Amino acid sequence: MIETQSSQLLPSLFEHVDEDRRLTVLHLGPALPETIEFFSRYRSKLYFCDLFAELPLALEEGDEVPPREQLTALLDLPTGMRFDLCLIWDLLNFLDAQWLAELQDILRNHLHPASMVHGFAAHNPRIRPADRLYAIRENNQLAVRERPAPLPGYVAHGQGSLKKLLSQFEFGRTVLLPDKRLEFLLSVKR
Repeated sequence: MIETQSSQLLPSLFEHVDEDRRLTVLHLGPALPETIEFFSRYRSKLYFCDLFAELPLALEEGDEVPPREQLTALLDLPTGMRFDLCLIWDLLNFLDAQWLAELQDILRNHLHPASMVHGFAAHNPRIRPADRLYAIRENNQLAVRERPAPLPGYVAHGQGSLKKLLSQFEFGRTVLLPDKRLEFLLSVKR
């Protein structure tokens, strides 16, 4: 079943979009039809990388490939590409501090000073929110689907911990949702 969820923060992502300029979007989740249809309204280039399909991201015993190299290979981001928007959904709930630091460093190199990041986090990391798939339906609405099975590797961080771990980003607005998830916007620290 697909539910519609309103968002107070999504409009902030699109209020300064110049319709005459190409919008570059990094979507760290599966390509869902609502998101593709939504961005077809803009001159945009979408780059999808479903890191959720790779969970759990963890070092295996005897693993010789460091996390940064593994993430770089999984993301396979074009050299020199700078994204205007990055949609990370609730991925941060599934990355431990080491993987989060590596993702932050990689993303930071592909964002510019005006880039924005949108996502969700557990408000209380001890209470696991439902596993969901997200898509953008309108500039203030999401299409939300329940995942068929729980994702492996849940290691959520509270907002205070995330602020410390994501030291290269600045938390903008955050909204506590009725189901105790935190919706947030990040910008690049200058």
